[in-house]
Amino acid sequence: MIYILTGGPATGKGTRSDILANALGIPHISTGDILREVSKTNFEIADKLSKGELISDEIITELLKKRIMEEDCKKGFILDGYPRTIKQTYLLNELLDSLGRKITKVIELTAPDELVYKRILERKKCDKCGKIYGIDFPPKFENVCDDCGGTLSVRTDDTKETLKARIDTYKENSKEILDYYKSVGLLKTIDSSGHPERIVEEVKEM
Repeated sequence: MIYILTGGPATGKGTRSDILANALGIPHISTGDILREVSKTNFEIADKLSKGELISDEIITELLKKRIMEEDCKKGFILDGYPRTIKQTYLLNELLDSLGRKITKVIELTAPDELVYKRILERKKCDKCGKIYGIDFPPKFENVCDDCGGTLSVRTDDTKETLKARIDTYKENSKEILDYYKSVGLLKTIDSSGHPERIVEEVKEM
């Protein structure tokens, strides 16, 4: 089982990837997490990340290869945040072919723009431990973190203007990738307006 989860801002990729991974007993792999972990010991990558520079498609794919060769990926895995370019799409094909593995399904999560705005503009983060809360996962007590009791606050960089720009960027950058996966019969679109737990049943119904 190899699933790729993609989608624009606030469509719930991370949350749903975790839920699906736990249900299927396979790891959720985020290339962003891989890069952050590698940057702890690799000065060159750490320097690029700190400057906001792009990491090459080849380097990211090589790091991904090392991760999916680990024991916990034998049954499969869920990819979140990769591929982000059409070149990465083809590199992933080459990588999986070399390992005798195939993508099961590419799942694009979608949601109405109004819901996306609401999810992000009402999103709050714990000032102490960093846990995120929102309309899908509200805290038990208003503005108080369930885990550590810290104060919850709205991110100042979450504005309607910056969000619109992020949505437009996602649509522009993802079109070629999604068109490709649609052409080879792997693409499935799921409306993420419902509760995150629904992802498990929706995948089983494919």
